[in-house]
Amino acid sequence: MKMKIKKDDKVVVISGNDKKEGKVLKVFPKKMRVIVEGVNIRKRHTKRSQANPQGGIIEREMPIHVSNVMIIDKDGKATRIGSKIIMDEKTGKKKIARVSKKTGEML
Repeated sequence: MKMKIKKDDKVVVISGNDKKEGKVLKVFPKKMRVIVEGVNIRKRHTKRSQANPQGGIIEREMPIHVSNVMIIDKDGKATRIGSKIIMDEKTGKKKIARVSKKTGEML
């Protein structure tokens, strides 16, 4: 199954403890998971190193399943994503574009 959500998309979390909006920071297509900014924050204990001389407890975002997020359309509401085949005028080749199911606009 192909993932319809990409990096830098604005999404809303629709299930779980953190139901809020955020930007997608990283995508893991093989695991079907995404990291959303400010969502699913966990505390991680780290050892001392040159990069982090103090060590200690760091809070960071952890991945959530892609089925728990929906993309936000231009009108600010959550929507499902479809695909549409369009012709590229410059090259004359077919391209697949992501389309909002609610409004029909390209994302």
